Amino acid sequence: MPSVYQLKPAFQRALRPIVPRLAATGVTANQVTLAAMALSIAAGIALAAWPGHPAPLLCLPVVLLVRMALNAVDGMLAREHGQESHLGAALNEIGDVVADCALYLPLALAWPGAAWLVVLFAAGAVIAEMAGVVAVQIGARRRYDGPLGKSDRAIVIGALAFVDGIGVPTAAWIAWVLGVACVLTAVTIANRVRAAVAEADTGS
Repeated sequence: MPSVYQLKPAFQRALRPIVPRLAATGVTANQVTLAAMALSIAAGIALAAWPGHPAPLLCLPVVLLVRMALNAVDGMLAREHGQESHLGAALNEIGDVVADCALYLPLALAWPGAAWLVVLFAAGAVIAEMAGVVAVQIGARRRYDGPLGKSDRAIVIGALAFVDGIGVPTAAWIAWVLGVACVLTAVTIANRVRAAVAEADTGS
């Protein structure tokens, strides 16, 4: 099923000119990964400290975009500049889950009427990434199937935060949007597991 993840090559092409410069100055892929995680945690703390305040809500879409850029940059640094490592692979996966939890869970305070859906969405995000990683354990490739991968989740949450931040009333419908997002996350998990098992069984 389609996902924003399919746009990743174009996103990487846009960022590629800065990658050699970062490598030349000694910036490592692991440092970029840790920076993305630290940025996410800082934004999550702000969301939790000032729940529902427009400033952190309006900053959230920017943070999500910067995080996606950093995630793309750390991958290019690792692959194209000889920085691939087992530690880097572990940090990349753990960092994504930590960042998702840090950015999404505090929104339960901002949207108390849909708090349980926010928690369910965050839990689904973690399980979806786990499903992608488990594919490697059973002999398949790391799975990024949609319809609601990491980038798609960021767009959904970023859009909701922006709309709420500019003062549009969301109480009447935000639970519906999050409910649909949770269902799509469940479909994503199922798609990743199914694709991983099929690939491992066929050895392709």
